[in-house]
Amino acid sequence: MLKYIIKRILWIIPVILGVSFFIFFIMDFTPGDPAIMILGEGAKPEEYEALRNEMGLNDNFFVRYIRYVSNALKGDFGRSYRTNIPVFEEITSRLPYTLNLAVTSTIIAIIIGLPLGVLSAVKQYTAIDNISLGISLILTSMPAFWFALMCILLFSLTLEWLPSLGADSWKHFILPAAAACTNTLASTLRMTRSTMLEEIRQDYIRTARAKGAKEKTVIFGHALRNALLPVVTVIGVNFGLALGGTIVIEQVFALPGLGQLMINAVRSKDVPMVIASILFSAIIASLVNLLVDIVYVYIDPRLKSEYSTVKAKKV
Repeated sequence: MLKYIIKRILWIIPVILGVSFFIFFIMDFTPGDPAIMILGEGAKPEEYEALRNEMGLNDNFFVRYIRYVSNALKGDFGRSYRTNIPVFEEITSRLPYTLNLAVTSTIIAIIIGLPLGVLSAVKQYTAIDNISLGISLILTSMPAFWFALMCILLFSLTLEWLPSLGADSWKHFILPAAAACTNTLASTLRMTRSTMLEEIRQDYIRTARAKGAKEKTVIFGHALRNALLPVVTVIGVNFGLALGGTIVIEQVFALPGLGQLMINAVRSKDVPMVIASILFSAIIASLVNLLVDIVYVYIDPRLKSEYSTVKAKKV
């Protein structure tokens, strides 16, 4: 098991390097001169040139990329062109807000979507099933930013129950998390229903019922456990998408997270901040995929036994 985890971690390294190279390449060809951005348009040409030499901007692409990766491994992601604050400090100060939003929205989606999916499968073609599918369709079709604005209009402006802007307390995260969870909730509900319908028609479920097993044991102890693998995959993928989707939500609710930082960095062509923000998002998404792979083994013991069998054959 430990070797499996180490192998998966090693696979993350080329992924992160590939993402960093791609982003560095794209940002290198975008218009704009960092020297002009830092010094302003009133400086002398020799001052611009001196700053370019100091920052190594006149070196070729591969030299600058290798230098960037080498410094990043030491925790130095450069300084922001806009604020002159170390990029690592600014990202680590903003990242908790984004992670809080992504994790909270995913938990809400699981708490609501998973039971609704199971209930919808068990009560197929009933009113509960139709209502669940209708909710799923509405949430999938509805843009997150529009739903966010409707939440502000209803719960903040009309009812005055919840705050709409800022991140001063846990109450400020209720509406953003509700708006950010729509796609994850819908996909979790649909996938749970689909896999549960497939599992409850299997022979082992009929055998368990014939032996007199309680219906709760049949559904939650047997069917749901075997149906969870695709659901866990969907949740993991949607968590990665949630990190990117929070950009819009953070803009609507004025949350000082990584998404808002990235938007401001793109607008001002703050290259070090853009590269590091995307890189951190890629690292988190890769770690989430690693966690999903580990959860697979605990949900389905057959995967662990298969890995052990392969290991035994090699020995």
